[in-house]
Amino acid sequence: MASIQAALTNARSVLDASELSVRHVLTTLSVVFLVSRIVAYRRKLQAVSSVPGFRVPFYPLGAPGALLPTTWWNPAIYWAWNWRHTVYKQYGNDTISVAPFVVGPAGFYTANLDIARQVAGGGHKTSFVKPKEASKALLLWGMNLVTADGNTWRNHRRIMGPAFNSKLYELVWKQTLNTYYEMVAAEKWSDKKEIEVPTVQLLTFKLALLIIAKCGFGFSFNWEDPPRAADGTMTVQEALRIVADHHMLMIFLPKWIQNLPFKKLKEIREARDQLMTFMHDQVAQRRADIRDKGPEQETAADAFTMLVKANEDEVAKYRLDDVELIGNVFVLLFAGHETTAHTFAATLAFLGLHQDIQDDVYQQVFSVLGHDRDPTLEEYNKLDKVLCAFYEALRMFPAGYVMIREAFEDTVLHVPNPVGQEGNTTLAVPKGTQVVVDMIGVQYNPRYFDEPEKYKPSRWYGVSNESEAFSAFSIGPRACIGRKFATTEAVAFLSVLLRDYRVEPIYQPGETKEQWQDRVLSAQYCAYAWGFECAN
Repeated sequence: MASIQAALTNARSVLDASELSVRHVLTTLSVVFLVSRIVAYRRKLQAVSSVPGFRVPFYPLGAPGALLPTTWWNPAIYWAWNWRHTVYKQYGNDTISVAPFVVGPAGFYTANLDIARQVAGGGHKTSFVKPKEASKALLLWGMNLVTADGNTWRNHRRIMGPAFNSKLYELVWKQTLNTYYEMVAAEKWSDKKEIEVPTVQLLTFKLALLIIAKCGFGFSFNWEDPPRAADGTMTVQEALRIVADHHMLMIFLPKWIQNLPFKKLKEIREARDQLMTFMHDQVAQRRADIRDKGPEQETAADAFTMLVKANEDEVAKYRLDDVELIGNVFVLLFAGHETTAHTFAATLAFLGLHQDIQDDVYQQVFSVLGHDRDPTLEEYNKLDKVLCAFYEALRMFPAGYVMIREAFEDTVLHVPNPVGQEGNTTLAVPKGTQVVVDMIGVQYNPRYFDEPEKYKPSRWYGVSNESEAFSAFSIGPRACIGRKFATTEAVAFLSVLLRDYRVEPIYQPGETKEQWQDRVLSAQYCAYAWGFECAN
């Protein structure tokens, strides 16, 4: 018995010693981790020169910070919108820093256009490049103008530039008007004096998709085309719609999840595979047609055909391969479909809220067109108030909300001092530090806009259509190549819609105009609801 008790005592001693050892190890590891975080945090503060800004656990654009909701301790990915009216005032400047003390790199956020030009490289040498991870979402279909950098970008720009010309804009104008009339007929508006549209994006998304399909891809789609062919296979139009709607899922869902046997995932895979096969066939077909016609014969005016032609006209060493051609065409889809559709919806919402502005725009439309004549492309500049209404909606709901650049060498930024203080402050930027241009912050920066929270299309009256004063299409040599495509589509569509209909909000019972605005224009509510009343 005594020996058994001795054995148990020895065992307890061993266990107690082991437990104590584990505790020592855990304590040591915790201390080491804490010290390493403190050291890393001090280095991050040094990297941003202790410029005031976010001192938070996680980097807003990385995991896990981007996946968590926006709170006082975690800005997350949407802080630029949620805090657009307050954050730069809080820190006393339109350039702030971020230094996460748990996970993520140090960096800068800026709502200043001077800094945007310094990092974008507009007209001068720059020490900044676009980090690869910032372009991941647009690489699914192939290298393209938006994701490329350096000499690769210049080569893509060399091919893409000629595709965006007057012939393309004439096609956009014509097809926008045709698609508008298709919509009116298919939705049976012609015989109604008042039309209720509970979710206007269902119309604007379809309209923008069809115009991109017709003018970007050269497809002969119609408003009433069915999603499935007679044999049950998915049509190209439906495949294009599914790919446009679910692009981000295709980017960020792991492959093993995408391959699970669920109906929606199967549908996305079918759309992706069909569209990729179809696009490769289209490149080959268009290349053959262009070679058969020769240099003197007219080719189709859609961007896809012109892109293939521009590629064929180049010497061999500058030509893009088929995947790169397809990648550039799909950039048109993802850059021009959803953003244009949302901006149409926002423009109509603001015009519905501000009847005086809508009346002013209508008077210009009526003075140019009368009651029933369609506009011509030559009248684009005469309808400048229509464009200004679109511009101001895009300013308040900018399509691209960040421009990310990373220093590839130790460099400096010349940071303009706060409003009211002259001169600049030189800011050291170590190699590897990111500078994020907050495009929402730019559009709401009182340095550039009086009463930036108010919808005031008049701020754009007299501003050249190509001016960088309007920066929502980005700035510098890498500004959106599709800007004229989008504005041509906008002026054509909004002119005929406002010629024919007055736009008014649909209020819920007891709802005020201010409550409707808070509910509908929150950037979180996707069912903009209003009515169209016949203007004549």
